[in-house]
Amino acid sequence: MKKVNIKLGTINDVKEFVNLVALCDYDVDLVSGRYAIDAKSIMGIFSLDLSKPVELCAHVDDCDTFLEKIAKFIVD
Repeated sequence: MKKVNIKLGTINDVKEFVNLVALCDYDVDLVSGRYAIDAKSIMGIFSLDLSKPVELCAHVDDCDTFLEKIAKFIVD
């Protein structure tokens, strides 16, 4: 499993992010506090507090290509 922090600042960021995650054939979750939602669910993402970064958990060992695609959303 790979974990990174991401920031989705605008509605367009969320739409673009969901479109990229939807191409994955493995599970990707977003975790904010005690809530974990499916990153492929646009409604789920909007239920999170997006004013601060959220943790992305990709349930796969090799996701370098995916991380390159979402690089603009990744924060330190």
